[in-house]
Amino acid sequence: MRGRSGPAGARAELRIESLAAGGDGVGHLPDGRVLFVPFTAPGDRVRVRLVEERGRFARARVEELLEPGPSRTQPVCSVFGSCGGCAWQHIAYPAQLEAKRAILADALRRIGGIEPGALEPCVPSPAEYAYRGRTRVHVEAGRVGYLRRRSHALCAVSRCPVLVPALEERLHELAASPPREDGEWELVAGAGDLSAARVGEPAPRIHLEVAGRRVGVSAGVFTQSNALLAAELARRVAASAGEGRLAVELFAGAGLLTAALAPRFERLVAVESDRAAAADLRRNLGEWGVEHARVEEEPVELALPRLAGLCPDALVLDPPRTGLPRGAAAELLAVRPRRVVYLSCDPATLARDLALLCAGGLSLRTVAAIDLFPQTPHVEALALLEAAAYASSRP
Repeated sequence: MRGRSGPAGARAELRIESLAAGGDGVGHLPDGRVLFVPFTAPGDRVRVRLVEERGRFARARVEELLEPGPSRTQPVCSVFGSCGGCAWQHIAYPAQLEAKRAILADALRRIGGIEPGALEPCVPSPAEYAYRGRTRVHVEAGRVGYLRRRSHALCAVSRCPVLVPALEERLHELAASPPREDGEWELVAGAGDLSAARVGEPAPRIHLEVAGRRVGVSAGVFTQSNALLAAELARRVAASAGEGRLAVELFAGAGLLTAALAPRFERLVAVESDRAAAADLRRNLGEWGVEHARVEEEPVELALPRLAGLCPDALVLDPPRTGLPRGAAAELLAVRPRRVVYLSCDPATLARDLALLCAGGLSLRTVAAIDLFPQTPHVEALALLEAAAYASSRP
């Protein structure tokens, strides 16, 4: 059936059963089709109007909340529902954590064909709000804000409760005295420093504290957004990697994970294709006095063939949302690592890549969700794989 939208859609009443990977509540229509409903919570009984129908599923919007579910709570932000940033402020935090664990388990099973067993509880953020250390805002005709949900229109804001206090205050100042030129601004808070500049224009580096080291990050260079969990994330990755003679780090960025990995290995090869990030990484290594690490500035798909047969004790990767490039899983296996530590920001591509790596001879030892983005459906996950011979020798 072709999709349709508009106010003329059929109405229905139903109970919301769970939360989908995209953030919508999930229920079932009387005919058995799956129904996706934004801004609903598990246990909600709602009256909805269908806005899109497909052969096996439909989408709807809430017309009336008939009975709130046990996990429903009051949103904190005044523009929640209009702003495109947060989608789960109406859901109590424990329910968010359980939903992310379930989303990861579903992706592993459905996409990767991997039975996740009893996954550990999702690792929580130290705070549900005031955790985000970087953001981008839009300036348009003297107004400052984020884009509206599923729109390119501006949602003007002067406060944002998910930002760390120093960053929220800088946003408030920017909104009170907006720049004259329209454009996008990046706001980043570090350990004692803060940067606010129009995207593409010069800005001071900010610094993060990780493993007793200051990690300098230039404007526009990617780094983890949860300022409260960044150091703990690096610690968990390093603990999974273990220690030994040699480590390989793919998608190394400015060195957030490198800071915790370097002391554990006699040699380290870090691969990063972005020129600015690679420059930050080299500078950081120099400032740390680390001389046993080598930075390869090139795409992972070009670096991997030259690393074939290297047999590192650990191979660590933190790819973008798209996961490994096509064909890179086979090349990664040819490196013959004893352990692979995979940090992922997308359960679907993680599940796809884990299936390829396990089919190539690695064994999945652990996988866990980590909540870097409270109040949103985004799921970070950390997986540890081991070469079959090595895994079988461990208790």
